[in-house]
Amino acid sequence: MATSVNLTFHGAARTVTGSCMELVSEGRRILVDCGLFQGSRSLETLNYGAFAFAPDMIDAVVLTHAHIDHCGLLPKLVAQGFEGPIFCTAQTAELLEYMLADAGRIQEFETQRRNQRRDRAGEPPFTPIYTEDDALMAWRQARRVPLEDWFEPAPGFRARLWNAGHILGATSAEIDAGGVRLLCSGDLGPQNKAFYADPEGPSGLDHVICESTYGSRTRGQLTIAQRRDLLEGEINTALSRGGNLVIPAFALERTQELLLDIAYLADEDRIPHVPVFVDSPLANRATRVFARHATELEDLGGKDIFHHPAIHYVEDAAASMRINDKSGVIIIAASGMCEAGRVRHHLEHNLHRSDSTILIVGFQAQGSLGRVILEGAKRVRISGTDIYVRAHVRRIDSYSAHADQGELKDWIKKRKPISGSLFLTHGEPGAVAALSELLAGDDPSLSVVTPAIGESYQLQSGTPAKLMGTTRSDAAQLVGRDWQNDYADLAVSLKHRLTRISNPENRRKAIADMRKVLEKYADPHETRQKRVRG
Repeated sequence: MATSVNLTFHGAARTVTGSCMELVSEGRRILVDCGLFQGSRSLETLNYGAFAFAPDMIDAVVLTHAHIDHCGLLPKLVAQGFEGPIFCTAQTAELLEYMLADAGRIQEFETQRRNQRRDRAGEPPFTPIYTEDDALMAWRQARRVPLEDWFEPAPGFRARLWNAGHILGATSAEIDAGGVRLLCSGDLGPQNKAFYADPEGPSGLDHVICESTYGSRTRGQLTIAQRRDLLEGEINTALSRGGNLVIPAFALERTQELLLDIAYLADEDRIPHVPVFVDSPLANRATRVFARHATELEDLGGKDIFHHPAIHYVEDAAASMRINDKSGVIIIAASGMCEAGRVRHHLEHNLHRSDSTILIVGFQAQGSLGRVILEGAKRVRISGTDIYVRAHVRRIDSYSAHADQGELKDWIKKRKPISGSLFLTHGEPGAVAALSELLAGDDPSLSVVTPAIGESYQLQSGTPAKLMGTTRSDAAQLVGRDWQNDYADLAVSLKHRLTRISNPENRRKAIADMRKVLEKYADPHETRQKRVRG
């Protein structure tokens, strides 16, 4: 009798965040990743909703790596009844303690801040998705496994982890269950990535689930030396203006790569000897993990770069605020997409300065503040304050921890033959479509699937996947920009647009017309209630 596995995508399908796949075989259930959604407010609401499965019915989690969009809902999973093991590499387990605890603190802080905003007076209070205590409880369920060793996450499942070359401890997960052999890529690193060897993995699989973050983009292949040349130019140009250089950076991996290159450039006297502030407690803790594993990392050249004299690790909030009184310094702060963390107050104090520079060095999801700034917004809204963007906004692509289109294609080729289906996930719709078209053109016989959030598939050995249904009808509305992005864009420019109307009476008329339009679209019940209250 033919056996099979059911695969459901609970996140990172036609979007980049919220990675979570559920595999079911003979009544046993495991998850591969359980990540936080980031981006538009509509997408982030999924973090607050109920799981599409019962957490207490999940037997185990196989975790590919410690980035928050892959692990960030584990505390919620545990708080709601999951008691099983979380299998990952030793490095991921070490990082997980800090990543999850920090995420819990951010949840508590951001909830308190939002509830105290005056524009929310009288509204029901927000509650955090989870707390720091929930996060530490989840971390304690981590179980360390070596690379390429088979283990049993649940009865009927075998798994082993392969180096993905993405960040410290990152892996691809090979799963064997129900007579089906499949590989989940996790996040794949590019060639010439600092610290690690190129991604590895098995071949001759039934099904492959592959990320497609940069499925539509081809980067020039730069060596680490060439990347440092680019950074040298950006630092020298930025500091020559007299202002600060603010670099929003992911606390894990991107910060450590920047420190590697900045320390090298400083030692070679290729950049000014100015203070470099790492203003992220999470990045500081992650850097200590890197330092403990220094002997396992490539490209350090025997140097203790994480204790370089130019680098200052900022811990307490008061010291962070004092940086705003400085000029001519380098500030590396999280979060990398500018959605939370201390980088936001550094942006508040530097975006309006024409002598400051904002250097983007990482992926910016649709709807994130970082994406809005990168796309050239003249004004942005941060914590209820409208800010003019006068700073120079620059970008370096070569720090990406993700494989580009060509590297993804090469990785997939090395996994062949693929006798069932190739699923393209973890990418925005345009990236997924571009990679799918490229692969279909090269190999028309390959079954390429681009799933949506909530879709379930039956997987069998040697045959293409079969769509079984979906748990969501709103998947298409959840990805990309949403009305709150459009509102923020309108709000920050509204006063400026009104001042372009020279006649004061016409301004009042324009405001009245806008109110009429809003009334036209208002829910009829709400309109009646308003009239009764009036």
